[in-house]
Amino acid sequence: MPKDRTPTRIQKKNRAAILEASLNVFSANGFRGATVDQIASEAGLSKPNLLYYFPSKVDMHNALLAQLMDTWLDPLREMDEDGEPLTEIMAYVRRKLQMSRDFPRESRLFANEIVQGAPRIHDALNHDLKTLVDEKTKLLERWMADGKIARVHPYHLLFSVWSLTQHYADFDVQVRAILGDEDPFDGADPFLETLYLRLLTP
Repeated sequence: MPKDRTPTRIQKKNRAAILEASLNVFSANGFRGATVDQIASEAGLSKPNLLYYFPSKVDMHNALLAQLMDTWLDPLREMDEDGEPLTEIMAYVRRKLQMSRDFPRESRLFANEIVQGAPRIHDALNHDLKTLVDEKTKLLERWMADGKIARVHPYHLLFSVWSLTQHYADFDVQVRAILGDEDPFDGADPFLETLYLRLLTP
């Protein structure tokens, strides 16, 4: 009779602790700068115990990236073709900005992977991400053709949303050094609303 392979409560707890620790270490040091010893220490586990769950740092990194891709794509998936175009686009911008506020480590992890040439998520970028972006740019082009939003390059519109929202997570230290005690997200939301409404209003 096969053994029950359902993870125990302790196994689930340890796996979650390892992924949380690896997110901290990878987002701070990048893949190349992170070590299994650092992650084990951050997780409060011995190195052999950690390697029981994840045989290498590649396995930990891949597990994080697999979770992250869905998280990253969800805000764009939510853009509704039946909604009011400007409202839908602004809702997307706000969702991306909220992600930078709520998931800065994940944003930096993703940015580090991209800067290194995306060796571990190259296929996902070329398939999952590209398929979704192609689908949504067709929607943007239809809204433009119908005169519901101003005509701009649809891909570069999405690139600009990514850069202008993820900047607050990826360059957090620089942003906060300049703004001091001011919460950067307090000013980001109204600025981005003004920018995109002026750009896209027909």
